[in-house]
Amino acid sequence: MSHIVDIALLPEEAFDDYCIRKAIQFKIANRTTFYYKIKKRSIDARGRQVLYRLQVEIFDQEDTITSTIDFSPDQYQWVKDAPKVIIIGAGPAGMFAALKLIELGLCPIILERGKDVRSRRRDLAAINKDHIVNPESNYCFGEGGAGTYSDGKLYTRSKKRGDIKKILEVLVLHGATPEILIDAHPHIGTNKLPQVVTNLRERILAHGGQIHFESKVNEFIIVQNRCKGVVLTNGSRVEAEAVVLATGHSARDIFELLDRQNVKIQAKPFALGVRIEHPQTMIDACQYHRKERGIYLPAASYSLVTQTILSGKERGVFSFCMCPGGFIVPAATAPGEIVVNGMSPSRRDSKFANSGMVVAVELEDLKAYHTFGELSALRFQQAVEQKTWEAGGKTQVAPAQRVGDFLAKKRSSSLPNTSYQPGLASIELEDFLPDFIVNRLRQGLTVFSKKIQGYGSNEGILVGVESRTSSPVLIPRNSESLEHIEINGFYPCGEGAGYAGGIMSAAMDGERVADSIAARIGK
Repeated sequence: MSHIVDIALLPEEAFDDYCIRKAIQFKIANRTTFYYKIKKRSIDARGRQVLYRLQVEIFDQEDTITSTIDFSPDQYQWVKDAPKVIIIGAGPAGMFAALKLIELGLCPIILERGKDVRSRRRDLAAINKDHIVNPESNYCFGEGGAGTYSDGKLYTRSKKRGDIKKILEVLVLHGATPEILIDAHPHIGTNKLPQVVTNLRERILAHGGQIHFESKVNEFIIVQNRCKGVVLTNGSRVEAEAVVLATGHSARDIFELLDRQNVKIQAKPFALGVRIEHPQTMIDACQYHRKERGIYLPAASYSLVTQTILSGKERGVFSFCMCPGGFIVPAATAPGEIVVNGMSPSRRDSKFANSGMVVAVELEDLKAYHTFGELSALRFQQAVEQKTWEAGGKTQVAPAQRVGDFLAKKRSSSLPNTSYQPGLASIELEDFLPDFIVNRLRQGLTVFSKKIQGYGSNEGILVGVESRTSSPVLIPRNSESLEHIEINGFYPCGEGAGYAGGIMSAAMDGERVADSIAARIGK
């Protein structure tokens, strides 16, 4: 028998067995003999005193403590000779779709345009140091997708889309810290994700699945409204029982290919803005109500959102993908553009806190781009990235402006230290962002400056442009079968198709698609 109790502890007590036991004893009438397991842990900074809140499961006997992990690798099957399923993209959606197919007795063939996770590192170094963007291998393309070199945040609001606990357990079984099973806002860290991704790959291969790197899709084989396979750029054909499209939100050439082959897609609203960076100590002091956070608290994060009015239209302005103790990185996927994103190492020990600060963009805001049809939002996104590249000097040096100067409508005479390696150039945001984005950002930042002390000061900096918040294209699918609404055997999946917004939701969507494929094939 076991039962659950909730306890609250000071930060210096929350990792001490004696303090945890004393708090539990107070809850269970001072019983002296018991065993416990922490099920959930979160930080409560709402009051003046920061607390850790722990949900603890209590056991009478040590041998009755249940395992933290329910999922067993024994559930994976040998699938080398099983029916084949093509998966385009080795990001979270693609890899978890592959693992689920193996669990269900089907053989995945992953086709990834980029390189394996180790080889990607050289291309990332080339972006940061030499300003060279490899369009096939970068922060977005390659093994593990954009999630590999990111903060590795595993929080999702998509509670009904799949088995969150199982996804976390699979990650732990492949090298992630067990802490992600109990933390309210778990993350792995960009320094640890590459090994986790490598272990996932080895699992797929060990059970008979296939993974092919530097294998870019050039054509979909569609016969009588059924997708039979793909043709690669080297001319080889790969055919299978089904095709899963899990290419992520930055594979513009895939969206263009679908459009050329008359596969129905739809322009989709997204969000666009900048990365905002502050000293982490500023965010810590405000969020934790103390000068220094100390050794028992992690780098503090925040979440900000407000509504703005411009020309009678209401649009949201909000923080996005907040990276405490992190870095701003160059995330362009083609020469001639600048895109910035954020990531954090597992310890989140950088001196800086950064976050996307973005404006919701609706299709009615893009009337000048409607001639591009269903690619209108994509073309707008692309045009802003190219203009940002020109403003920064046609390298990966990013245009930037101090927050206070931006609010005061003046160019920054100098820029503060930054985590962005390629460097910054002092440029006013008006020089590269559309007026409606600039005006709404000013409204939003004015509001946020009242919520976090110093947020709107010149200690903060705005770096352009944060544009890959979500896919600018939706690939419509049947809500029950998850197949494309017109093409049988073709399964749009994950962020790129418009059905996920992060590592966890993409992984869960990959599993859902695999389930649907297995049901159709009869496994």
